[in-house]
Amino acid sequence: MTVNKFEIRDQFYYNDRAVKIISGGMHYFRIVPEYWRDRLEKLKAMGCNTVETYVPWNMHEPHKGEFCFQGMLNIKEFVELAGELGLWVIIRPSPYICAEWEFGGLPAWLLKEEGMRLRCSYEPFLKHVEDYYKVLFEILSPLQLPYGGPIIMMQVENEYGYYGDDTAYMESLKQMMLDKGCVVPLVTSDGPWGDAIECGKLPGVLPTGNFGSKMKEQFEILKEHTEGGPLMCMEFWVGWFDHWGLDKHLTSDLAKNCSNLEDGLKYGNINIYMFIGGTNFGFMNGSNYYDQLAADVTSYDYDAVLTEWGDITPKYLAFQEIIGKFVELPKLPITASITKKAYGEILIRDRVGLFEALEDLSVPVDDIHPLSMEKLGQNYGYILYHSALKKEQNLEKLRLWGANDRANIFVDGEPIITLYDRELLEEHQIEHKLKEDSHISILMENMGRVNFGPLLEKQRKGIDHCVQLNGHMHMNWTHYCLPLDNLEKLDYSKGWSKGKPSFYRFELEVDEAADTFLGMEGWGKGCAFINGFNLGRYWDIGPQKRLYIPAPLLKQGKNEIIIFETEGRIRESLVLYDEADIG
Repeated sequence: MTVNKFEIRDQFYYNDRAVKIISGGMHYFRIVPEYWRDRLEKLKAMGCNTVETYVPWNMHEPHKGEFCFQGMLNIKEFVELAGELGLWVIIRPSPYICAEWEFGGLPAWLLKEEGMRLRCSYEPFLKHVEDYYKVLFEILSPLQLPYGGPIIMMQVENEYGYYGDDTAYMESLKQMMLDKGCVVPLVTSDGPWGDAIECGKLPGVLPTGNFGSKMKEQFEILKEHTEGGPLMCMEFWVGWFDHWGLDKHLTSDLAKNCSNLEDGLKYGNINIYMFIGGTNFGFMNGSNYYDQLAADVTSYDYDAVLTEWGDITPKYLAFQEIIGKFVELPKLPITASITKKAYGEILIRDRVGLFEALEDLSVPVDDIHPLSMEKLGQNYGYILYHSALKKEQNLEKLRLWGANDRANIFVDGEPIITLYDRELLEEHQIEHKLKEDSHISILMENMGRVNFGPLLEKQRKGIDHCVQLNGHMHMNWTHYCLPLDNLEKLDYSKGWSKGKPSFYRFELEVDEAADTFLGMEGWGKGCAFINGFNLGRYWDIGPQKRLYIPAPLLKQGKNEIIIFETEGRIRESLVLYDEADIG
């Protein structure tokens, strides 16, 4: 049997033949598996010979020691499908992936441990990584090129030079990968600016660069670090991501994209980031934090080569033409027939208030102090804190300590104030007369953990210290964890009040399943579910106005849509369109 090999010398070599890597980024975990083939066929038809993907630790090990590699997380099926289509695969299995993904792909349960230090030579962290890699590499190792699979390269960590300079940590990860069966070449990836490459590189591992412009200049910088090896842009940024509150969807300059692509292919090897962005389904959007919290929207369209829903764009056609100057384009049929449909308007069937539904959705936990989500074993979603106000006569001042990210605060079930981000750091004057049996409820939303920078270790959600009322710490709290993964337990007969957090149920009759877009115009803030699947968040501050529903999430006949609206701003109907509005 012939053993294939992929080597890094002065260039990349496949079985001793020099090859140019023309790759596109596609995250299997952001696309329903029924559409993987369609997207990969379009990637190959554009002229690419490789697909690149991250691997999200938080999805594959949602709870310590519990692993999931099924459905959208079936990485084995994804890699094998790429190989079946004649594509090579670059795997980036770092414990940290950034990717504008919740917590950069790190599992939230790490934060339950006091003193946890991330992405460094901290033994408890490294032990968790090793436990995860043991399971992950049992799947990945047989899929490598020498064993007949399509995986040609793997990456050690991700943009580590932007985070730290603990080379011993990087060496530990590298050795783990080798010990667990990695036999293909290893690379690192960092920006070619400042100390980033120097802090992130490793002896014997090829440094690659992440950049979106000035290709010749960036490759010249990269050349200083590659010791005569091949030059590769691991992330050729052809767009960017959106966060809530932007006035419009971010797009790039196509002419500049094309010029940079041609230069990149002339001077080196390229992975297009992103070929297709996909969707931050559920609560998986990440956030950035510089001067303020910037939580990413549900769409990860990225102004990529394909749209979020897989349509060919002018960028695709222009890139295909440019790539055709360097390689012969394959004559490859696109086998899928994907349609879109406007299902029109549907009316609310049932409704129930959050306060009325609490006992159905959550088992209450009592403690003297408010506890963070992580301390209670919760990773994502919302958490509600409830306490009686027996000693306070009036509510005059309020402050939350150690709170993230957004708080809707109620006294006796009535909304009194909403606090977001830096407002949570301040004391607020409240003039509210209390009754003898008054109580306070605080609904906290995890808007998506920061995925980049030194605040990674400060990402506990909910309330992690105390609630200060009128200058004193108020104690004795009941906690209701609300990951919203059990909405089938809702009892719509339990009551509802206007203007308060509530659940709304709709029915959608479908004769033929097609892609569609859920319009959230007229609603305030919350998240949407189709047949129990969490589509993601909506927020009327934009820019995204509609949520993408892939056809495989629908079924013939009756479909159930549930909206959780936290602000009480609703309309009596939803509209499903045949086109997107991502701003």
